[in-house]
Amino acid sequence: MLTRLVISNYALIDELDVSFEPGFNIVTGETGAGKSILLGALSLILGARADSSSLRNAERKCIVEGYFDISCRGLEPFFSEYDLDYEPVSILRREITSAGKSRAFINDTPVTLSLLRDLSLRLIDIHSQHQNLELGTRQFQLRVVDAVACSGEALKTYQNFFSEYNEASRRLAELKEKAAKSRADLDYFTFQFTQLDEARLQPGELELLEEEQNRLIHAEEIKGALLWVADLLSGEHFPIVPRLKEAAGRVEKIVPFLKAAEELQQRLHSAWIELNDLAQEAGQLAEKTEDNPRRLGEVNARLDLIYSLEQKHQMKGINALLAFRDDLNARIGEITGYEEEITALEKETFRLEKLRNESAEVLSAIRKKALPEIGDKVTRVLRQLAIPHARFVVTQEKSDGYSLSGADTIQFLFSANRDTEPAEIGRIASGGEISRVMLALKSLVSGSQMLSTIIFDEIDAGISGETALKMGQILKQLSAGVQVINITHLPQIAGKGDHHFLVYKEDQPSGTFTSIRKLSNAERVEELSRMVGGDRPSENAREAAREMMEGESED
Repeated sequence: MLTRLVISNYALIDELDVSFEPGFNIVTGETGAGKSILLGALSLILGARADSSSLRNAERKCIVEGYFDISCRGLEPFFSEYDLDYEPVSILRREITSAGKSRAFINDTPVTLSLLRDLSLRLIDIHSQHQNLELGTRQFQLRVVDAVACSGEALKTYQNFFSEYNEASRRLAELKEKAAKSRADLDYFTFQFTQLDEARLQPGELELLEEEQNRLIHAEEIKGALLWVADLLSGEHFPIVPRLKEAAGRVEKIVPFLKAAEELQQRLHSAWIELNDLAQEAGQLAEKTEDNPRRLGEVNARLDLIYSLEQKHQMKGINALLAFRDDLNARIGEITGYEEEITALEKETFRLEKLRNESAEVLSAIRKKALPEIGDKVTRVLRQLAIPHARFVVTQEKSDGYSLSGADTIQFLFSANRDTEPAEIGRIASGGEISRVMLALKSLVSGSQMLSTIIFDEIDAGISGETALKMGQILKQLSAGVQVINITHLPQIAGKGDHHFLVYKEDQPSGTFTSIRKLSNAERVEELSRMVGGDRPSENAREAAREMMEGESED
């Protein structure tokens, strides 16, 4: 439950620190005193949006802290899951800086706003006039049914299958679209691949062909040069090789007489060997070099093919063409593999669709069982609240399709008159009737939702007299199971409270401030008498206030 609320620098609040009690807490105050400001501040720790405009002093940050007794709530797993320090009395804090930046904390550990909201919504529910407007919405009605039906696990199971099916359907549609587009490219890819594959390109082939082409084009020039060299070295006219051999022989003869001639003879002999090899090699190369127009044509054709492939694909070199060929082959393989992948994914999608549908049916059955209970209990409460012929009916129909909440359309039907058939509540119920229906629903779902605190913001709008007394009794009964904080203008309800808090304004030299304090019994009498008889209550009003309080004690 909410044990303490601390607010700093928010709207008309400078500094406020109030402790609430278990049971039925009443909050009253004159119109404009700032009761809505309290709720606005409290909503910050429930994840409401805020900006710097809510700061009273733009140079200071706004801080709102809620102290919650969670010792019996079984929330230890939640704290463990998010690595938070668990405390029996945990503090939820929200800070708004002058720049409009927001920070959230749980037990002094910084957390995301969504995590703060997740925890706070497990602890407290604020019912306001705005929520009355939700009564006619399908989403709200479905949440009420799920709360009473305790269908949380079934809903979670359904939502998992729903999400998995949607994801599989999305992937299947994408894959089919990709396959269709790729099939349109398949012929083109296959043509390109076949052309490159049939070319039988080899790494390094281009350089070898260009070298061979050059050699074939200049065959006569090459052969003539080689023959001239061979003739120069060992031909008939003035052969160098035989003359060198003769020179080496002559020098060899004088070696016995001249020691230095030995080295000269060796050098001449080496030169003869080298030039003889050169002559032979030149001759052999000349013999191999032939003018071959047929082979030149083949080389030119092969080079033309390679050059055309380079130009067509805007690539340079055989390695690039080979890499592109392999890429085309991979694409073709991927395209031809789509059908198998699509078949497998279609089977998976069908399986998930079946599970989704089956889990939706289970969820629908659980909800259906709770409908009579909701109708009977709400009708009973409404008749206690001075709608003697009230009828409240909950209908369930199968939706046209599936949504995150299931395959059900839930509708709340209401009638306040004996001779009028129940109709859609949002169209026929008055403001006062809607307030009473909401109270009946809150009393019904509070236990199901395992809330520890419910705050009612003027749920008594549009009622008075005996009906107000009955509503006070219902709120009192509700407070036996959860902490109830009720903001009210009706003394009949305020008199039922276990604890009474007054919201008021103070005019000080530095400005006007909103504050709150708990009233003593004597102060309660004065406040209730003011609510009965105005700003100058008579003794009769005070006596009526005492009777309201005494009546409560008798209850």
